[in-house]
Parts: sequence; C-alpha cells; structure tokens
Amino acid sequence: MPLTDAAIRRAKPADKPQKLADGGGLFLLITVAGAKSWRWKYRVAGKEKLLTLGLYPDVSLAKAREAREDARRLLASGVDPSEHRKAATASRAVADGESFEVITREWLAGRPWVPAYGKKVIAWLENDVFPYIGARRARDLKASDFLQVARRMEAREAFESAHRVMQNCGQVMRYAVATDRAERNPVADLRGALVPAPEKNHAAIVDPVQLGGLLRALHAYHGTPVVQAALKLAPMVFVRPGELRQAEWTEVDLNAAVWSIPAARMKMRQAHIVPLARQAVEVLRELQQITGHGQYVFAGGRTDKRPMSEVAVLAALRVMGFDKDTVTGHGFRATARTLLDEVLGYRPDIIEHQLAHAVKDPNGRAYNRTTHMAERVRMMQEWADYLDQLQISASPSTPLPGPRRAYPVDVSSEA
Repeated sequence: MPLTDAAIRRAKPADKPQKLADGGGLFLLITVAGAKSWRWKYRVAGKEKLLTLGLYPDVSLAKAREAREDARRLLASGVDPSEHRKAATASRAVADGESFEVITREWLAGRPWVPAYGKKVIAWLENDVFPYIGARRARDLKASDFLQVARRMEAREAFESAHRVMQNCGQVMRYAVATDRAERNPVADLRGALVPAPEKNHAAIVDPVQLGGLLRALHAYHGTPVVQAALKLAPMVFVRPGELRQAEWTEVDLNAAVWSIPAARMKMRQAHIVPLARQAVEVLRELQQITGHGQYVFAGGRTDKRPMSEVAVLAALRVMGFDKDTVTGHGFRATARTLLDEVLGYRPDIIEHQLAHAVKDPNGRAYNRTTHMAERVRMMQEWADYLDQLQISASPSTPLPGPRRAYPVDVSSEA
C-alpha cells in the first residue's frame, strides 16, 4: 500500500531501523535515531543496488516519487543512476577545484623537488591514482579508497612505490585540509594496512681488500676520458650519482680545492660543500682540458649542452664485471660512511655532514653547510690517501691502515 504524508509523520523510531515501502522499489528508512531517508531499490545486471534520494521532510513524498521516476528513466536508457550521480558529482568537483587531482596538481606546483624526482612522482600519480580517485572530491574520499589504490600497486609487487604514493597522497590530503577542501586526512588511517616494503640498500663494497680491487679496476678502465674521470672521482667525493654527473664548472674552484653544489641540485634542497683532496683536483685539472670550455664537468658524449648519461657510471661498472648486487654508483656513499667510521675513526656526525644528510645540534637546529669544515677538509684528504693505499695494495696480505681515534672537535689541539 502506498505511503501517505500522514503515515510518514506518525511513524516513530524503534529499537531497530524500519523500512516503510511506497511501491516501485521506493521506501523510507527510519533509523533508530529518528532520521528518515528516502531510498530506491533497483537492479543492474542482476545485482541489487540502492540509491539515496534525500532526507524527509526536506524531500517530500511527492519529490521522492519524482526522483524515483527520473532514476527509472535513466535505468531504462541503460544508465546506472548511481554511477550517473557519481559522474555528475565528479564534474562539479573539477569545476569548483575540489577534486583530488586538481588539489594534487596545485600541491605539486609548490614542491621544491629535483626535476627528475618530481617527474617520477607525477608519473606515479597519473598512472596509479588519478584514473581511480582523481575526479572525486577530496572531502568525500575515505581510507578504503586509498587502500584500493595501494592494493592495485601491491598486486604488481610495487610495494615500495605503494608506500611512497600513499605518503604523497597523505601530504595532498593534509594540504586539502589546510585549504578547507577536506575535513581530515584519511590516509593516516592506513597505518599498518599496507604490505611492508622490502628493505632495499644500494650495493656497496665495505671490505678494504675488495675495495682495493675495485679501485684498481676503475683506474684501469679504458672508456671515454669523461667516464674515466667520473669513475675515479666517485669514490673520493661520494656524492649522489646525479649530483656528480650534473656538476658544472662554475661550481668548482680548483685553486681553493672546493666544489660548491647549489641547493637546487641537492636532494634536501640545502647547498653543500665538497672539499677536494689533492687527488681529486688532479683528476679535475686533467678533465678541464677536455670539457672546461663548456657548462658541465662531465659533459655528454654527443653534446656538451647536457651532462653525461645517468647510467654511464653504472654501465662502466657492469662492463668491468661488477654486477648490481656488488656495487652501484650510489653505493660509494655507503662505502665511505662505513670505512671512514670503522677504519679511519672519524665521528659519525662529521661523516653525515659530508654525506649532506640532515644533522641537528642538541637543540634540534640544523647545522649549516660549513659546519666542521676544517675536519671535513682533513677527512676528505685522508680518505683520498687511504683510497690510494688500497689501490696499490695488490694482495690481502698487504698491511692496511688500522682503526684510529676520532678527531676531537678542535682539530688544532690534536697532538
């Protein structure tokens, strides 16, 4: 029997939800709290679905019936009313700047990332996120929506990427909250829900004898002069591969024996100073005769308008027979960190400064790029000297420098 306005007004909440049927799949759901909501039950491809039509009395009985008929006409034309509503909502979200993709691109525009990393993040989002939730309002997204995105990535075993993408999504949602386009960040609710990313370390040689063999191979490599120089310098300066290959001559002062890398090219967006040992200056002076007329220290083989390929050093290592599980260009950083500490006895904080890692003082303030510079200059020269000794130590029986005490803060007081 069809409903009447009088019957609806008389209906009271009970100890469990009630359904008052009107016919044609339309019914009024009365919750335990007393809210009255119009619902329409229909089927698509044999599957039962529900469409919410609004709350009573904002939506009267007559209006609910009209909405049911509109939905019926859509269904008869082959359109799922629920999907039609989602599409309409998404269109409005894009129009008013509240869609997740619009907010994400706005957030991306303010990221001070190295260009290569920025491109990688955008590619992740465009391939794995936007097609699924990009058109939806950020304020409507739930933790389960982001979890589905992550699960698709996990299905192809991109576990580490899934964690990184969810981290970015969480940052976007925090930005959406800050700009009044979302109430909260649901990504925070995914803690513990993702498949743990496997630990992945850059392959590195930390045994002095094995390192000596690697150094001899690097110095014997018969590639181009540019790649030869990069191979010799990489262990000595132990910067990140991208920072090395993109070095510019304007950053290098050979007379002062210092390389100043601008903040724009550093991962942490902090300017960095690399003291150059005598051996490093010699390598660069030789290379300057070849590429010194151009912009890049390690100019590309086809044009000096671009630096050498990002895989040049890695490819040379492979040609020499060192596989990816033995050594990588990035692995020289781990080599230096380990041996400077365990063999040459330098303090970890001095090493971390030279690795351009974030190091803070006891009050939590970040040190500037010139902190402990005298010790870093001494450390870089002693490191280069140590590498020279390893290179000429032709057999495991050749004595190598043993552990030393760390230098005190005031190096001038050292005996």
